[in-house]
Amino acid sequence: MFPHDATLEYTYETPTRARAVENAVAQEIGEIDDERSQTTLERSERTITFKIVAKDLTALRAALNTWMTLVDVAEQAARTGARAFAPDG
Repeated sequence: MFPHDATLEYTYETPTRARAVENAVAQEIGEIDDERSQTTLERSERTITFKIVAKDLTALRAALNTWMTLVDVAEQAARTGARAFAPDG
């Protein structure tokens, strides 16, 4: 039973950017889960939603920190890639 939960939702300018971030972090779904917390990921057009459930608040905080960090890194990589392949770049 997981009495604690949180939702992280990220909306991007384009579906392409949302898909890039989703693809970067999706491989971690299931790999990071343990007996104390589990995460699911959904994408709808421009929005990515993480649903995190946890047995205790410490596990919830740890999962939130992990997913926010992974998304931040994926966003930075997507921005860097977009600049590198920009017509004037």
